[in-house]
Formats: sequence, C-alpha cells, structure tokens
Amino acid sequence: MMSDEYLVDCNIDDDEDEDNEEMPLYLSPHPPPPQFSSSSPSITPQPSLASVDIRDPYGVNQHLKVEFSDVLAEPVSTHTYDRVWVYSGIGFESGRIWGYRCLTVLCAVPVSLLSGCLFALLACLHIWCVMPCIQVCHTCLPCVRSIWMSVVNIFIRPFCESVSRCCTGVYVSLSKD
Repeated sequence: MMSDEYLVDCNIDDDEDEDNEEMPLYLSPHPPPPQFSSSSPSITPQPSLASVDIRDPYGVNQHLKVEFSDVLAEPVSTHTYDRVWVYSGIGFESGRIWGYRCLTVLCAVPVSLLSGCLFALLACLHIWCVMPCIQVCHTCLPCVRSIWMSVVNIFIRPFCESVSRCCTGVYVSLSKD
C-alpha cells in the first residue's frame, strides 16, 4: 500500500457556475500568447515574476506533464509484486522531481541568462539589420523590376520568339513499320 503522505485530496464539484466565480481572472481561460493575440496588449493580463504559483500561464509546456503511468505500465498478463510497483512509482516521481530540482539549481540561471542574451541579439539584429534591409528592398524593388522587365523584353523575349518560330516548322509523324 502507498503511504498517506503520497496521496492527494481532490475535491470535485459538479457545479460549474461556482468554479467560474471563484476562479481568478488569470486562470479562466488562458489568454493566447502575445504573438497570437488579436486584442490589444493592455487588455491581456501579462505574467509577472511575482506570481510564483503560475509559471506556465500560456500552457507552453503541456507536453512535459509526464506521470508514472505514462512511462511504465504492466499488461494484465504480467504483474510484479504490489510493493515493488508502489515503490517503483514513488522512486520514479521522487527521481523526476528531485532530478529536475537539482538540474535547475545548476542550469536555470546560466541558461536563462544565455537565452536572454540570445533573444536580445535576435531582437537587435531584427530591428537594426533585417528590417532596414527589407525596407531598402521594398524601396528599390520598383526600380529593379523596371530594369528586369527591360532586360527580359530586350534579350530574352526575342530569343524565345526566334526559337518558337524555328520549332513551328518541325513536324513529327509516327508510323508503324
């Protein structure tokens, strides 16, 4: 049997109206990420560093919710001892939780610092390099288009018309011998 310290009490209410009234604004339906939001940014609640309880407000990492039964499962035909199964589940959950905590203690600050620097670099390149180049291309594109059309009309079009006139006199006939 599993000890009581690993059991979780789940209260299930059938009345949905009460749940919606008690639920804070930031929990009832999650707003879309800012890049997919159609409303103005002032209306969409933004997560802050002060909210420690809600660390994934947009549900970005829903695919990482892994439980013991998602990874290990015994078919009906083969079962191990109940204690082995319970202790395996406890070991899995403890290893997953404490492994994550230890790795985040070692990696979270350096990786977040590097990620912040990477996104700052990407933002800087986009703002100061990519967008000016795109605007220059949009500005010069009509001139380039007119030059390209002149080249096509002067050189390529007469060549293609000559080749087509030469090929119009070619007849292919198939016969059985």
